[in-house]
Amino acid sequence: MTDSMELLERLRDGDPDATERLIGRHLPGLRAYVRVQAGPVVRAHEESTDIVQSVCREVLGKLDRFRYPSEAGFKRWLYTTALRKIRDRYDYYVAAKRDVRLEEPATASASCSPADLAQVYRSIATPSRAASANEEIARIERAFDALPERYREVIVQARLLGLPRAELAESLGMTENAVGVLLFRASAKLAGLLDGPDARRKL
Repeated sequence: MTDSMELLERLRDGDPDATERLIGRHLPGLRAYVRVQAGPVVRAHEESTDIVQSVCREVLGKLDRFRYPSEAGFKRWLYTTALRKIRDRYDYYVAAKRDVRLEEPATASASCSPADLAQVYRSIATPSRAASANEEIARIERAFDALPERYREVIVQARLLGLPRAELAESLGMTENAVGVLLFRASAKLAGLLDGPDARRKL
């Protein structure tokens, strides 16, 4: 597999094929990250694919300004850009006269590649063997939305971003042992929500 650093250099050299290959490698994880971080408010009004495309356009437009020590660094840049866009959209919607937090969340659209999205979600939650990809996505997102913010944060950083324990501890301002305890509790809480009747009510 071609290293992302090589693809970045080829892209800067004007290789048009490098763009699709570089971004395509990270699309499933980026889509999952966007939907999990968006929450019900943004998901009800924004297609995750539109946010992902906006992230990709911004990142590609700034490639000549950055250097990355690793593929993980490039991935974190993608996800940080996505999080900023999600927070901007959330602030926009909750500032509207009508409180959109009371509206029914949208389900995952076909444009989000349900099978790929569900595959990424399996890195943070145990799948239901009886559920379709769309049902599995909705089930995991409902449970994830119900988690306390601190639990969501540690699961996202550990499972989706794939941060090593030391970096995770630094990011959260905790010791590595404390991070381990927090991640255990967060994972147990998520598992409990996934097994509860509310998670299965629409399946």
